[in-house]
Amino acid sequence: MATPPGTNVRGFLTDDEGELLSALACEAGCLGPVLEIGSWCGRSTIWLAQGAKLAGTVVLALDHHRGSEEHQPGEMFFDADLVDGEGRVDTLREFRRNIAQAGVEDIVIPIVAGTQQAQAILPNTLGMVFIDGGHSLEAALTDWRSVGHRVLPGGILAIHDVFPDASTGGQAPFTIWRLAIDSGLYEACGAVDSLRALRRLA
Repeated sequence: MATPPGTNVRGFLTDDEGELLSALACEAGCLGPVLEIGSWCGRSTIWLAQGAKLAGTVVLALDHHRGSEEHQPGEMFFDADLVDGEGRVDTLREFRRNIAQAGVEDIVIPIVAGTQQAQAILPNTLGMVFIDGGHSLEAALTDWRSVGHRVLPGGILAIHDVFPDASTGGQAPFTIWRLAIDSGLYEACGAVDSLRALRRLA
């Protein structure tokens, strides 16, 4: 698959991870919409949209756009360019600009909310879910518990920043990846860098 526009968008997804996301969205999007939890500035959203477009579906891009814990002032991944006039992290304008420049506004439906807040309006059935939201254990568990059951059989659950070794990265995404495997509902079906993909069995 050709490299999509927007790969120069700020973010932490590698191009190899993006290519896998796009391929998974193309495959699983045939079953239903793609839900992304944690869009930030839209880098992963653009990759997902390329695959979703080929599958004839849409990407529901869920993010409160106030940044995760690690994006706040004084934290490791704080970016002063993404602070609004009130001193708060706000990635929504950057996200919208990047989605427009990538030409995928017709594929991406932004949902400006947190996972807990948005539960009531999310579809009960999804072709694919990509979890890349807050990396605290509470946030990751909320994401898993809110949407893990919504993936259709044959669909895909993808989780970013899965690091089995605590010395290489945070453990919250690894924890929910392990929960998905242990649930008996999913089996591993692909991995690139820190991106892990699982297929819903039943």
